[in-house]
Amino acid sequence: MFGAQPIRILQGIASGLLGPRSFDGGFATALLGLLLHFFIAFSAATVFVLVSRRLRFLVQHPIWSGVLYGIFVYFFMQGVVRLSAAHHGPFSWKMTFIGIAIHIVCVGTPIAQATHRFARD
Repeated sequence: MFGAQPIRILQGIASGLLGPRSFDGGFATALLGLLLHFFIAFSAATVFVLVSRRLRFLVQHPIWSGVLYGIFVYFFMQGVVRLSAAHHGPFSWKMTFIGIAIHIVCVGTPIAQATHRFARD
């Protein structure tokens, strides 16, 4: 949408560990970025499931908890990126709102809905 290529996006994820040299690593660093992306996603899902065992309202209200969890994950990841070796661009309200919306729709809500659907009492 913003002209980014999938390989570059995945290399950008890997740059959290490798810094700017990840963009010179070709397919290998893109693969590392893909593995890191899935590790992060599964970690976010695991945290939600574990917390939902203690806080049952997370399972009982999947839409609200998904929206809030998506926002939480977005800001948590922004904190992680600031601590990583990745390059940080200038702050942008537009990109912040887009990032929050993506995390609500693609991260928080699906995790909460899946937990709601498959959680056992």
